[in-house]
Amino acid sequence: MTIYSEPAPAKLNLALHVRGKLPDGRHRLETVFAFCTDGDTVDAEPADDVSLSVSGPFAGDLSSENLVMTAAMALRAAAGVATGAALQLRKNLPVASGIGGGSADAAAALRLLTRLWKIDPAFAAAVAPGLGSDVPACLLSLTARGNGAGDELELIDDRSIAGTPVLLVNPRIPLSTAKLFAQWDGVDRGPLGDWREGRNDLDLPATQLVPQIGDVLDWLRHRDGATFVRMSGSGATCFALFKSEAARDAAAAAVPGHWWHLASHLR
Repeated sequence: MTIYSEPAPAKLNLALHVRGKLPDGRHRLETVFAFCTDGDTVDAEPADDVSLSVSGPFAGDLSSENLVMTAAMALRAAAGVATGAALQLRKNLPVASGIGGGSADAAAALRLLTRLWKIDPAFAAAVAPGLGSDVPACLLSLTARGNGAGDELELIDDRSIAGTPVLLVNPRIPLSTAKLFAQWDGVDRGPLGDWREGRNDLDLPATQLVPQIGDVLDWLRHRDGATFVRMSGSGATCFALFKSEAARDAAAAAVPGHWWHLASHLR
């Protein structure tokens, strides 16, 4: 029996400006998404019904209501599919960590089931926004600017990004996105231009809730060869871009053992 497989790349926010509130109550964002070459993995094989099994180092941190199942059932209903799929999620990324793990998993499931069920990709694109603001970007998994709630996308052709060595570091402390946004001070600090000169407006509330984020950022800034350091999304994962793989690998080897890390490249 054919087994289909789809990567769920880790998502990074190269910049994240919080500009206010939308009429529907969500926060109005300006962000630049980039994606790593590594992350979680979703596999599937044909089955009569939809099921999900989870493995991997962070499998035990997931709730019973997994977004992969939600995405699969939503796509099945939207496309009128009568068959199912036996899904397997390998959870390599920490949960509630600002790198789009759940959204990336849901998006990978949408791409995977589009192939398995041989349906129009338009169904996945239509379902994605209802699953979460990051899911449309994760469905593309390409460098893009996000406006609105982050789900109004414009692809960015920045060839300086692809292939850049990157190191992700997380203090192994989950951070609730809802709690973090509730802590945001509501100040609009201006629009996003070049992501290199931008900021993450959630840095301050994040470090107030999880002071260890400040330790991770400070540690990354002092790594030889690091050219750019920032917290991703709602944290607590931070990242550094490096001028070479050798510099990144040296930093990865020195990450304190009580922190999680991932050495990768930008897509």
